[in-house]
Amino acid sequence: MSRDKADIWCPECKWRPTPECRWVCTPRCGTVWNTFWTRGVCPGCAVKWTHTACLACQKFSPHEAWYHHRDPDAGAQVADPASLEA
Repeated sequence: MSRDKADIWCPECKWRPTPECRWVCTPRCGTVWNTFWTRGVCPGCAVKWTHTACLACQKFSPHEAWYHHRDPDAGAQVADPASLEA
C-alpha cells in the first residue's frame, strides 16, 4: 500500500492535523509549512525533522509515528485512534 494513504494523527493524544495547520522550522531557518506535506523535511533548508510537536497536546513524537496505515487485507486501520483511548 502507498505511504500516501496513511491516516495522520498524534500518537500521544490522537489529535488530527488539518491541511491549514502549520509548524515552524525553529531554531533553523524559520520556514512555516505543514510538516506532513513533506514528511518532516523543511522546504526552506531541507533539514529532516525526526520528531514532530503536536499542536494540541504540545508533546513531541517521532515524525513517522504520526502515520497510521490501513491494513490492506482487512480493509480497516491497523490502529484506530478511538480503540486506543483508555
